[in-house]
Amino acid sequence: MAVITASMVAELRAKTDAPMMECKKALTEAEGDMAKAEELLRVKLGTKAGKAASRVTAEGVVTSFVSGTTGAMIEVNCETDFVTKNDSFLALANAAAKLVAEHNPADIAALGALPYSQDSFGPTLEDVRKGLIGKIGENMSFRRFKRASGGAKIANYLHGTRIGVLVEFEGDETAAKDVAMHVAAMKPVSLTSAEVPAELIEKERSVAAAKAAESGKPADIATKMVEGSVQKYLKEVSLFNQSFVKNDKQTVEQMLKAAGTTVKAFTLYVVGEGIEKKVDDFAAEVAAQVAAAQNAAA
Repeated sequence: MAVITASMVAELRAKTDAPMMECKKALTEAEGDMAKAEELLRVKLGTKAGKAASRVTAEGVVTSFVSGTTGAMIEVNCETDFVTKNDSFLALANAAAKLVAEHNPADIAALGALPYSQDSFGPTLEDVRKGLIGKIGENMSFRRFKRASGGAKIANYLHGTRIGVLVEFEGDETAAKDVAMHVAAMKPVSLTSAEVPAELIEKERSVAAAKAAESGKPADIATKMVEGSVQKYLKEVSLFNQSFVKNDKQTVEQMLKAAGTTVKAFTLYVVGEGIEKKVDDFAAEVAAQVAAAQNAAA
């Protein structure tokens, strides 16, 4: 049987906002599997268990650069929020976005090899990154980037420095900008229901099936409940089916049609999404240092 520690319970509680004892029960039933425990809580407690699941757990910024029909967006991570306000760090992030747009690197390694100098460091972007790590005293990294250059117009939106959106479109720029802001707020996973990733649908179906089973309804009713839940989910996470944030009487698709605008693709970055940040136990660290000192003295 897996050992369920207090830190595991605390981590699950932070992700789900579920009561402490419910978290412990879910972890015990899931034999320590965090993802499975989170799913069990969603079945038992409904949407409440998932409302904190999107909390970001790493620091950094999202920056973008657009020139004509070419646009780029990049996420650059660091260890603390303090560094996200550092001028040198921000200059590095903005330069990286521009380099992505102008040079179309194949991956992070290729991006780092591009010529760039800053703060007396260089001659490559990677050299500047390493130099700033030494200067600022904190690790930083280029996590991911997106470049759009398919001939469509580009709209970009940054919500502060933590959320970024690129929208590839044809038509009205104001409508496209509104869509970018909508994506930042509502965080759809695809343009249409048909494009929602299969793994997300199956996860939702599994949760819905478990809820239906607990309801005690006849099999045929339970099946309809599951399909109804899945269809509701598909509408909630596909951009065109979502209610437009500026006018909930129409969908995004209806708004775009009225504006004579076509959205071909979008990219959404949320800083730290999917990254688990190490939580330091200061008291335990001090106790360990004291114990080490005492052992050395002995």
